[in-house]
Formats: sequence, C-alpha cells, structure tokens
Amino acid sequence: MTEKKTSKKELAWSSSLEDLLGKASKKSYEKLVLAGITEISDFLWVFPLRVVELPPLRSFEHIEEGRIFIGRAKVLNVQAKPNFRIRGRGKAMLYNIMVHVQDLLSDKILTLKWFNSYGSVTSKISKCTYIEFMGEASVFNGQHQFANPDFFPLETPDDPSPFVTVSNELKIQYPTVNTVPGVQIKKFIDKIPKNLWDNIPETLPKSLMTKNNFLSLGDSFKVIHAKIKPNADLEKRAESRLIYEEFFEDQLKIYLRRKYFKKPKAKKYEVSEEVYSSFTKLYPYDLTVDQAKTLHDIRRDLKSEHPMMRLVQGDVGCGKTTVAMIAAMIVIENGGQTALMCPTEALAMQHFASARELFGDDTVKFRLILGSTPAKEKKQIQADLLSGDIDFIIGTHSLIQETIQFKELGLAIIDEQHKFGVDQRIKLTSKGQGTHCLIMSATPIPRSLSLTQYGDLDISSIKTMPSGRKGHKTRIVTEETYQQYLNFLMTRLSLGEQVYVVVPAINESAEQDFHNLTDTLERYRKYFPKFRIEGLHGQMKPDEKAKMFTDFKAHNIDILVSTSVIEVGINVLNATIMAIINPERFGLSSLHQLRGRVGRGDKPGFCFLVNDKKISTLSMERLKVIESNTDGFKIAEEDLKLRGEGDLFGTDQSGSLSQKRLANIVLHADILYQAREDAFELIKAQDPDIGRLLEKFSSDSRIFTTV
Repeated sequence: MTEKKTSKKELAWSSSLEDLLGKASKKSYEKLVLAGITEISDFLWVFPLRVVELPPLRSFEHIEEGRIFIGRAKVLNVQAKPNFRIRGRGKAMLYNIMVHVQDLLSDKILTLKWFNSYGSVTSKISKCTYIEFMGEASVFNGQHQFANPDFFPLETPDDPSPFVTVSNELKIQYPTVNTVPGVQIKKFIDKIPKNLWDNIPETLPKSLMTKNNFLSLGDSFKVIHAKIKPNADLEKRAESRLIYEEFFEDQLKIYLRRKYFKKPKAKKYEVSEEVYSSFTKLYPYDLTVDQAKTLHDIRRDLKSEHPMMRLVQGDVGCGKTTVAMIAAMIVIENGGQTALMCPTEALAMQHFASARELFGDDTVKFRLILGSTPAKEKKQIQADLLSGDIDFIIGTHSLIQETIQFKELGLAIIDEQHKFGVDQRIKLTSKGQGTHCLIMSATPIPRSLSLTQYGDLDISSIKTMPSGRKGHKTRIVTEETYQQYLNFLMTRLSLGEQVYVVVPAINESAEQDFHNLTDTLERYRKYFPKFRIEGLHGQMKPDEKAKMFTDFKAHNIDILVSTSVIEVGINVLNATIMAIINPERFGLSSLHQLRGRVGRGDKPGFCFLVNDKKISTLSMERLKVIESNTDGFKIAEEDLKLRGEGDLFGTDQSGSLSQKRLANIVLHADILYQAREDAFELIKAQDPDIGRLLEKFSSDSRIFTTV
C-alpha cells in the first residue's frame, strides 16, 4: 500500500489571504478581509509600530527601569485571582496573575504580573518549571517587576533562547487590525516564506530608480519589517521609497480618473460678449479680478467638447455664488438646464430667493425642491424637468432621487462640496450626457490636497473680496473676560445690530461637559431680557426653520441661538456678531465658516470664541490659530494636519489611518511634488513601464467612482 502524498500549495504574493492563514484562522481571516487585507502582499503594508533590538540574556542584577530585559528563571509559585469586574470575549472569566520566579543566573527572586488574562494563560504558566520572559521593567514599592511580559516555557534551563529569531534579535510590535491583535498579525507575517521576501517585484521604472537613487521595493519592505537588520540610514531610505511609492501610485490613478471623466462628449455652451456683459451687469458691483479670471476659465470650459470638472474655492463671502449664477445663465441661454445642489434646506431656500430676485421669473423658470416638498408638487416638478419647462432647479439631496430626470442637464453646481459624499456628486452629474460640473468650496484647498484629493479637478481660486466689506475680528473669551464680552454684546444690540450664538449640541446629556441650546437660551434670556431671543436647530420642521430664518432676516429676532445649522450660506448683513460657545468642540474649518456669517456688509463683524471654563493647552493653541489668522488657506493647512487627507479612491470624506500607511501630504509634501512631476513626465513620454502600470490600475473600478 503506497502512502498518499499531499502537496502543499505554493504561495505567491498574489495568493489569497486564506492560502496563508488556513482554515484554522477563519475569524481572523474574515476580520482582515473587512480591513482590506485580501492577498498576502497586503501584509507588506501593515507596518510595525516599533522595532526594538533585544538585549542579551542577563541576570536580574542588570534590570533597569524602563528598559527591555530578557531573563531566564525557575517558576516558584503562581497565584491567579479572578477579576469579577470585567469579562473577556464570550463573557469568559479573566484573571490577574502573579508569578514569583527565581533567576537562573543569580538566584534573585522577581515578580511577574499579568492582568486580565484568560484561563489558558493561567494554565500555561502553571505548567511551567522554567520560563524565559521579556518585557519592560517597572518599579513598584521599590522593587523591580514586569507587567504582562512575553514568555516562553522551557523544558530545561539550557534550552536555546526562543526570543533569538530570524529577525536578528529584534522585538517587532505590530498594530491591531480590525480587532485582530498585533501579536496575531506578527504570527501571520512570520508565516510568509523566505523565498517570497527575497522576490518582491519592483514597480518603478529603472529610470526613476536611478534618478532618485532609490532602495529597491523589496529591500525597503524588508527593512521596515526587520527582515534586514535596520540602521538609521537604511530606515530613512526605506521610508522615503515607500512614501514615494504611495504618492506615485496615487498620481497615476488621478491621471486615469481625470482622463475617464473627460472622455464623454459634452455640449458646448457659448454666449457673445454682449450677452455675457448683460449677465454681469445684473449685479450692483463690479466683478473682482479673481471672479473675472474664474469666469474666463469657466467660459473656456463650457466651450470645450469635454465636460467641465472645475472646483471654485475661496473664503466665505468672496463671491463664488455670483460666478456660479453667471455660469448657469450661460447654459440656460443656450437651452440647457442647471441644477444647484445644497447641503441644507436653509441654504437652498436662500439661493432660490436670491436667484429669483436677481434674474426674475420672466427670464428664467426657477423651481425649488426639498425633502419637505409635498408629493404632488414633486410629481409636477419631475414632469416639468423632463419636458424642459424648468430652466434652473435648486434643491437638496432630493435632486439625486431616481425619479428626477432632465431634458438636458447642462450644468450641475454643487455648493459646499465637503458636505456631500462622492456618490452623491456622481448621481447628480450622471443625470445628463457629458454634464458640466462646477463645485464650490468655502474651505480653501491646500496645494498638497489639490494634488491628491482634488487632483482630477481644475481648480480656480477667488482670494480677493468684493469692495465695501468691513470683514471681521476674532477674539477668544475666557473666564476673566466673559463679563466684558457680555457688555460688548449689550452695546451692539442697543445699536440695533443682531447676534448669532452657536452651540455644539441641542439638549443636555450626562456625558457632556459643554453648553447646549436649551441652557444657552435660558441664560441669554436672563442676560438680555429686553431683546428678542429664539432658538434654531436641525431637528426642527422645515417650515419652522424657514420662518426662523425669515424672522431673523426681517429683524424680528435680535439673538439667534443655534447649532451649526447656520454654518453654510446664511446671509444677514445686519448680523454683526458671531459668538461660538465651546469652540473647542468645532473643527478649525467650521469655526472659520461660522465667523464668515458676519462682517459681510458695511458694518464690521466680530467673532467671539467663548469659553467660560478652562480648556486644554492644545485646544487653546487651536483657537489661537483662528484668532490670529483670517487666511482660509493657512487655516485649511492646520485643519488638514488634524483631520487627515481622507479616502482618495473610496467614499470616505474624512481621514483614515488605513488609507495612507506612511505618506502624509503635509509632512511629506516635497516627496508628493516629486512623485507627481515624475509620474506626469513619464506619462507624457509614453514610457512603456508606465503604460503597463496604467493598464493594471485601470481594472480598479473605485478610481472611476469619485468626483
């Protein structure tokens, strides 16, 4: 009878994660797949948190507080006490374990402790006669001890050291990935065969490798994962190479995405200089230099046979809406339709009212569609859009419902782009054939972000403000200056001016240590009993919110206490004071947006960042950035450092550690610029290696599902 041979599947970097882990690690496999680790090669980008060179095996006499120590000892006794306060997975009992051990090299006795350990750990330690342990020493009651050290059981005192590994006596600590512990991650990475580590394929063209004196991709990964004993120079070169790798790949994908969106044919929309001049003369002021330049770029885009994909950025009040409205009129003049999508009903209603007042219903057929629009009216709007009886539709997310179809959607305008998910932008532009797209952002885009998150868009910047605006001053209010702040409000209110007071929450919560709308309304009514004070928040019914905005604009309300629902697009020229309560609870860009609601007319605006309690040093530093800066671009840079870049080729709007492993567009901007220059230079030269990479990335559908 012959013995049946079982052939083990040969692994490659492209092998599935399951091939490496096997069926025994099913739960870990499922968690890692959800985290985006589907192939063995994905483990290359899971970097160690730290790599520490291990000391030699020594006696207990050489223990130093705060230093890694490896010791070998005899187990004297084991005490395990159940922890009744908390439970482990599946409500399993956890134990606090204390073990007394005797040094095999000096006979000195030491205490080792494990907290909240499972019974299996207790059982394993109890069976040990000898152990070798490793950990960071601490001092308790004047005695050295180790908390939660790594350990291995030894059969004899002379067993070879289990801590001396192929990684040249290094302790490698990996991060937890989607609840899979770092210790487990290390075990999986250690299972990757040596022949794979020795054969990591190169991705960059040879010309770039030579030009930048790069370490190979394989050596870079081996240094980072400590498969090669690292030194300072090697670590620096390896990190630079991998940072470049991330940026370079992003730039190729951005090129593909830009090419994809420019591919459809678009209808050309063009007007004569005489007609264009008639549009600009509808405004009671001359266009600023930046507005005129931006409109020049937009007119050029609209005459192109490819869809416009342009982002207009500029500080609050710089005149972006003026530019967008003129662009809309150019399209409407040529028989096309325009859709303006806003993040809030309040902003949509304001745009609708302003547009009708400016252009008149006789010239343009306007309609407004909101979530609160009655079903019968929505049905009529749907019919009128399809027949072409509506020129300009303004609305919220209702615009992207499947039932909304257009006869000829020529231009999609998206206001306050950061309030929308990428999927929502695509749904709107896809309602036409080759629809031109104009995106407005009151949050200025730092240059580094414009090359990544918005690298596929043409960007216009409006930095000059319309003449006649007084602007605003910002001051931090502390416990010491709180009464002065209240006195100032009383003075301005007595002059007939109006005030916004913004709070971070609607109602009180036991978990909150900050002010809310309810208690702030009560306090301010006590402070200013002679003035009309009302509250506004996002949970109110649409008609209630609309009435509140109308009453405030008509000066039937003196102080409007509100949540951040007023952050975007609200324009009341007589409102000169913006008081933000607990400002540390808001992002820098949100604070900058909020203060942009005042100082928009011929009266100076004032923004107060109000803290009647002590806040952390870090929070105060952030507020000082706002107090000392009016430049939205500088504030955006600081906000970017705090928030992160975001998911470039996915649907996330905010930053995620999983999206960039080493690269940081703020810290590594110089490498980003170099990677972009190299990528587009090789694309232009039609380098064959770049062609192969572009072909490979073209299969990633996520590249083409963002705007």
